[in-house]
Amino acid sequence: RHGYTALYYRASKFLEFMESEKAIGNYLKTLEKFAKVKLLVLDDIGPDVMNKQQRNIFFDIVEERYLLTSTIITSQLPLDQWYGVFDEPTIADAVCDRLFHNAHKILLKGDSMRKPTQGRKKT
Repeated sequence: RHGYTALYYRASKFLEFMESEKAIGNYLKTLEKFAKVKLLVLDDIGPDVMNKQQRNIFFDIVEERYLLTSTIITSQLPLDQWYGVFDEPTIADAVCDRLFHNAHKILLKGDSMRKPTQGRKKT
Protein backbone atom coordinates (compact mmCIF):
# COMPACT_ATOMS: atom_id res chain seq x y z
CA ARG A 1 0.00 0.00 0.00
CA HIS A 2 2.88 2.40 0.70
CA GLY A 3 0.55 4.85 2.43
CA TYR A 4 -1.79 5.33 -0.52
CA THR A 5 -5.53 5.28 0.04
CA ALA A 6 -8.00 3.91 -2.49
CA LEU A 7 -11.76 3.44 -2.67
CA TYR A 8 -13.89 1.56 -5.19
CA TYR A 9 -17.60 2.18 -5.76
CA ARG A 10 -20.05 1.26 -8.45
CA ALA A 11 -21.09 4.68 -9.71
CA SER A 12 -24.78 4.10 -8.98
CA LYS A 13 -24.05 3.03 -5.38
CA PHE A 14 -21.71 5.98 -4.89
CA LEU A 15 -24.39 8.43 -6.02
CA GLU A 16 -27.02 6.75 -3.81
CA PHE A 17 -24.66 6.90 -0.85
CA MET A 18 -23.89 10.58 -1.42
CA GLU A 19 -27.61 11.36 -1.79
CA SER A 20 -28.24 9.74 1.59
CA GLU A 21 -25.32 11.66 3.13
CA LYS A 22 -26.86 14.87 1.81
CA ALA A 23 -30.25 13.95 3.30
CA ILE A 24 -28.79 13.47 6.79
CA GLY A 25 -26.52 16.52 6.67
CA ASN A 26 -23.16 14.77 6.26
CA TYR A 27 -22.59 15.70 2.62
CA LEU A 28 -19.76 18.23 2.94
CA LYS A 29 -17.84 16.11 5.44
CA THR A 30 -18.20 13.02 3.25
CA LEU A 31 -17.29 14.95 0.10
CA GLU A 32 -14.13 16.16 1.82
CA LYS A 33 -13.26 12.56 2.76
CA PHE A 34 -13.65 11.40 -0.84
CA ALA A 35 -11.65 14.37 -2.10
CA LYS A 36 -8.64 13.31 -0.02
CA VAL A 37 -8.51 9.66 -1.14
CA LYS A 38 -5.48 9.21 -3.42
CA LEU A 39 -7.36 6.96 -5.86
CA LEU A 40 -11.12 6.83 -6.33
CA VAL A 41 -12.57 4.27 -8.73
CA LEU A 42 -16.12 4.87 -9.95
CA ASP A 43 -17.21 1.86 -11.95
CA ASP A 44 -19.82 1.80 -14.69
CA ILE A 45 -20.87 5.36 -15.33
CA GLY A 46 -23.62 5.27 -17.79
CA PRO A 47 -26.38 2.92 -18.11
CA ASP A 48 -28.79 5.29 -16.35
CA VAL A 49 -29.29 9.03 -16.85
CA MET A 50 -28.44 11.04 -13.72
CA ASN A 51 -31.07 13.16 -12.01
CA LYS A 52 -30.31 16.78 -11.02
CA GLN A 53 -29.03 15.92 -7.55
CA GLN A 54 -26.81 13.13 -8.89
CA ARG A 55 -25.38 15.44 -11.58
CA ASN A 56 -24.50 18.00 -8.93
CA ILE A 57 -22.93 15.35 -6.69
CA PHE A 58 -20.89 13.97 -9.58
CA PHE A 59 -19.73 17.47 -10.51
CA ASP A 60 -18.79 18.19 -6.88
CA ILE A 61 -16.60 15.10 -6.56
CA VAL A 62 -14.91 15.70 -9.92
CA GLU A 63 -14.32 19.36 -9.05
CA GLU A 64 -12.92 18.55 -5.59
CA ARG A 65 -10.49 15.98 -7.01
CA TYR A 66 -9.53 17.84 -10.21
CA LEU A 67 -5.73 18.03 -10.66
CA LEU A 68 -5.17 16.96 -7.03
CA THR A 69 -5.78 13.22 -6.88
CA SER A 70 -6.36 10.31 -9.25
CA THR A 71 -9.76 9.10 -10.35
CA ILE A 72 -10.58 6.09 -12.51
CA ILE A 73 -13.98 6.09 -14.16
CA THR A 74 -15.21 3.13 -16.18
CA SER A 75 -18.09 3.03 -18.61
CA GLN A 76 -19.46 0.82 -21.33
CA LEU A 77 -20.45 3.98 -23.22
CA PRO A 78 -18.17 5.69 -25.74
CA LEU A 79 -17.02 9.11 -24.55
CA ASP A 80 -19.22 10.94 -27.04
CA GLN A 81 -22.29 9.42 -25.33
CA TRP A 82 -21.36 10.58 -21.83
CA TYR A 83 -23.19 13.88 -22.37
CA GLY A 84 -26.47 11.97 -22.49
CA VAL A 85 -25.82 10.52 -19.02
CA PHE A 86 -25.81 14.01 -17.53
CA ASP A 87 -28.89 15.11 -19.49
CA GLU A 88 -27.95 18.76 -19.01
CA PRO A 89 -25.40 20.35 -21.36
CA THR A 90 -23.87 22.86 -18.93
CA ILE A 91 -23.06 20.27 -16.25
CA ALA A 92 -21.97 17.78 -18.92
CA ASP A 93 -19.51 20.33 -20.35
CA ALA A 94 -18.14 21.17 -16.91
CA VAL A 95 -17.70 17.54 -15.85
CA CYS A 96 -16.31 16.26 -19.15
CA ASP A 97 -13.93 19.21 -19.49
CA ARG A 98 -12.41 18.42 -16.10
CA LEU A 99 -12.37 14.67 -16.66
CA PHE A 100 -10.98 14.62 -20.19
CA HIS A 101 -8.34 17.32 -19.65
CA ASN A 102 -5.10 15.62 -18.67
CA ALA A 103 -6.79 12.17 -18.72
CA HIS A 104 -5.46 8.85 -19.94
CA LYS A 105 -8.25 7.24 -21.92
CA ILE A 106 -8.06 3.47 -22.35
CA LEU A 107 -10.42 1.81 -24.80
CA LEU A 108 -10.88 -1.90 -24.21
CA LYS A 109 -12.24 -4.14 -26.94
CA GLY A 110 -13.06 -7.80 -27.07
CA ASP A 111 -15.53 -10.33 -25.85
CA SER A 112 -17.01 -10.11 -22.39
CA MET A 113 -14.99 -11.99 -19.80
CA ARG A 114 -18.29 -13.07 -18.23
CA LYS A 115 -19.42 -15.02 -21.27
CA PRO A 116 -18.41 -18.67 -21.27
CA THR A 117 -15.93 -19.61 -23.98
CA GLN A 118 -15.26 -23.02 -25.48
CA GLY A 119 -11.91 -23.49 -23.79
CA ARG A 120 -12.98 -22.25 -20.37
CA LYS A 121 -14.36 -24.62 -17.75
CA LYS A 122 -17.84 -23.86 -16.49
CA THR A 123 -18.11 -23.84 -12.70
